Amino acid sequence: MIRTRRTIRMALAATALTTLATPAFAQDAPAEEADGEVITVVARKIEEKLIDVPIAVTAMGSAQLTKLGAADLSGVQGAVPNVNIVQGRGSATSANFFIRGIGQPDALQTFDPAVGVYVDGVYLSRIQGALLNMFDVQRVEVLRGPQGTLYGKNTIGGAVNIVSKKPDYDALNGEAAFTYGRYNEMTAKGYVSVPLAPGMAAISLAGVYDQRDGIVTDPATGRKYNDRDNLSFRSILRVKAAENVELLVSGDYTRQRNSLTLGHATADLVGFDYNATFSAVTPFIIAAAPTAPYAFKASTSFKGNEGQELDHWGVSGTINVDLSDALQLTSITAYRKLKTAFFVDIDATAAELGDVFVGLDQHQFSQEMQLKYTSDKLKGVLGLYYLNEGVDSYQEAYADSYLRYLGTPLNFLRTISDDQVTKSYAAFGQLTYSLTDKLSLTAGLRYTHESKDYFRTTTATTTSPVFSTINIVSTFTFPNSLPSPFNTLDRVTFDAWTPMASLSYKPTENSTIYVSASKGFKSGGFNGRVNGLGDVTLAVGSTTKIVPTFAPETVWTYELGAKASLLDGRVLLSAALFHSQYRDFQARVGGGNTGINGGSFPVINAGKLRMQGFEIEATIKPTKALTLNASVGYLDADYQEFNDGRRAPSYSCNPTGTAITCRPAFAPPLTLRLGADYKIPMGEATLTLGGDARFVDKHYLSVDNRPGLVEPGYFLGNLYAQVDLGSYYLRGMVKNVSDSRYRTDGQEFSSVGNIQTVYYGDPRTWNVTVGVRF
Repeated sequence: MIRTRRTIRMALAATALTTLATPAFAQDAPAEEADGEVITVVARKIEEKLIDVPIAVTAMGSAQLTKLGAADLSGVQGAVPNVNIVQGRGSATSANFFIRGIGQPDALQTFDPAVGVYVDGVYLSRIQGALLNMFDVQRVEVLRGPQGTLYGKNTIGGAVNIVSKKPDYDALNGEAAFTYGRYNEMTAKGYVSVPLAPGMAAISLAGVYDQRDGIVTDPATGRKYNDRDNLSFRSILRVKAAENVELLVSGDYTRQRNSLTLGHATADLVGFDYNATFSAVTPFIIAAAPTAPYAFKASTSFKGNEGQELDHWGVSGTINVDLSDALQLTSITAYRKLKTAFFVDIDATAAELGDVFVGLDQHQFSQEMQLKYTSDKLKGVLGLYYLNEGVDSYQEAYADSYLRYLGTPLNFLRTISDDQVTKSYAAFGQLTYSLTDKLSLTAGLRYTHESKDYFRTTTATTTSPVFSTINIVSTFTFPNSLPSPFNTLDRVTFDAWTPMASLSYKPTENSTIYVSASKGFKSGGFNGRVNGLGDVTLAVGSTTKIVPTFAPETVWTYELGAKASLLDGRVLLSAALFHSQYRDFQARVGGGNTGINGGSFPVINAGKLRMQGFEIEATIKPTKALTLNASVGYLDADYQEFNDGRRAPSYSCNPTGTAITCRPAFAPPLTLRLGADYKIPMGEATLTLGGDARFVDKHYLSVDNRPGLVEPGYFLGNLYAQVDLGSYYLRGMVKNVSDSRYRTDGQEFSSVGNIQTVYYGDPRTWNVTVGVRF
C-alpha cells in the first residue's frame, strides 16, 4: 500500500509540473453556478474575476455547496485540496481549519487560529462556534497560503471568507425548505429578501433550525450522544443612504443545545496508587483500550443531564462610500459575543478521568478601515485594523478514578479561572500595477502589533472518602507562583512586518500565470494549561528552564500557479505549486506521567517545518447536461527541526536529540475528489443525478504521532438526486454511501492517565428535502 501511494503521488507530481508548463492551464478552479456565468470573488478586498486573482483560492457558490451537502462548514471537508477541517475536541460547533498542514495546535482559548474565518469581512477570533450554518451564504472562498497583507490577524495558513447574500433593492425573493433524514434529522430553513423602498432600502431575514438525534449510544444506559440541536438567525439591512453611500447592518444569533460529544479511547487508561508515605506510586489499569471495531458506541461517567450550551451573536455595520469613480472608502465595525458551557468527557469511558466542564465568556470588538483604488493601471487597498478581545473562562476537571491511596480511590477536583485580553493593531496595504496589458506586479506589506494580558488561578483538591486525614489542597496562580523574575510576567507584546509580492502574466483574457512570495505571522502567547511549574519547565540536558510563554510563528511561502477558462468556459482548470518554510512552530505536547513534568502540558516552539506540494482543480462540461469536476492536493510536510526539551525520551519527537521521528499532524499527503452531475429533462421538470467520491490519505492526529491517534486514510462517497419543477424542488441525498469509519480529530492528554481519544465522522446518513424558491 505504501509503495502504491508513493507511485500515485509521484505520477500526480509529474502531471502537475507538466500542467504548469502549459501556458493555457489555470490555478484554482472556479465553480460555476450557471452556464456562462463569470465567477467573481473578493479575495483581495476588491471584486475581481476569479481567473484574474493570483492567489490559490477556491470559490464555492450556494448551488455547489448544496451539491456537496454542506449544511455547515464541515461539508467543505474533502472538497478543497490540502484543506483539512478538524472536528471534535468534544464540541459540536468547533471548526479548526488546517490548510497545507498549518492549523491551531490546541482548542484552548489562549491559542489562536492559524486560518482566519471571516463572515462579511468580520474576523471570528475563536474556533468555538465557527462551524457556521450555510443557510444564507452566497459564496465561500477558501484562500490557501499566508493572507496577512489584506486579512486581519492570524492568517498564517490561509483564510476562509464567507460572503452572505445581500438583500435585493428591487425584487422580492427567497427560499424555504424542510429536510427529514436518518437519526430523525429535521432541518427547517428559510430566507427572504424584501425591498423596503425600491432602489433605496431592503432587508433580508434568514433562519434555520437543525435537529438530529445522537449517532453515538452509551451501551450501559442507552442514552444518545453526538446529536445536533442548533437554531440560527441572521438579518441584513441594506440602505442606499446617498447616491455614493451604501450602508449594511447585519445581526446574527446562534444557539446550540447539545448532548455530550463522545469520542473513542485508543489506549489503556492508567492510574496511580500511592503508598503509605506518598513517596512512591504503583500504576494500574483504569480501563483497557477497546479492541472491537468502532461501532458508534461509547460510555461516560456523566449522569445524562450534562451537555453543551452555546450562545453566539454579533452585530456589524459596513459603510461603503464612493469618493470618486476610482476611490472607495469602506468601514467595517463589529461586536461579537460568545458564551459556552461545555461538559466534555475527554477519556470517552465510564471512568472519571478526563471529565471536564469548560465555561467560556468571550467578546470582541473590531474596526477596519479600507481605502480602495481602481484605475486602468493601478488598483489596490490601504487599510487600518483594530481588534480588542476579552476571554474569561471557568473550568472544572473531575478525576476520581485517577488516584488511589493504599488501594482506596481518592476524590480529585481541579478548578480553574483565567482571563485573557488581546489587543491587535495593524496597518496594511497592497497595490497591483499593470506593467503592460498582460503583465502585472503586486506588492503588499502589513505591520502588526499585538499585546496579550493573562492571569490564571488553579486550585486542586484531593480527598479520601475513607481516610479523613487526606485532604490536600494546592493553589497555583499565574504568574505569581512562578519563581522570580517570571512571577510578574502577565503581559507579552509582539510585532511583525509581513510582506508579499507577486508577478502575474495573462497569455489570454481567460488565463493567468503567476509567481508569488508571502510571509505569514501568528502571534505567541501564554500556556493556557499551566497548572504548576511542570507545565512551564523544560529540561535541556542537565539544565531546567522556565518557559511561561511561547513565541510567534512565521512562514515564508513561495508559489507558482496558473489558471484558465477554455472552450467558452466549458473547461476550467487550475494548478499551483508551493514551498513553505515554517519557523517556531507552536506545539502543545504531553509532559509524561512521572518526573518533573508529570501530568503537565508544556507548550514549545518546536522548530522548523517544510511544507511543499501542489494542487490541481478542474471543472469540465462535455455537454450542457453533464458537469465533471476533480481536485487533487499533494502535501509533503516534514519537521526539519524539533527542539524538544522534555526529559522522557520515549514520547519525544527527537528522543536522541538529533533524529526526528515524527511527521506534522493533520497533514494528509494526498487529498482527492471526483464529482459529477447530469441533468435529464422530464417535460416541465428536470432531474439531476450527481455525487462525488473523496479520498483523504493517512495522517497523524497528534504532534508526537501517538500510535492510536492516526487516521489510516479513507474514501468517502456521496450521492444525490433532485427534481426541479418550476419554483419547487425535491432532493434526496445519501452521504458516506459505503458507511466508512473515518477519524476527524484526536485528543492527546497522555500525561494524565494516558488519555488518547479519537473522534469519528458521521456514518452513512440519508435525507430528503422539499423546498421552494421565489
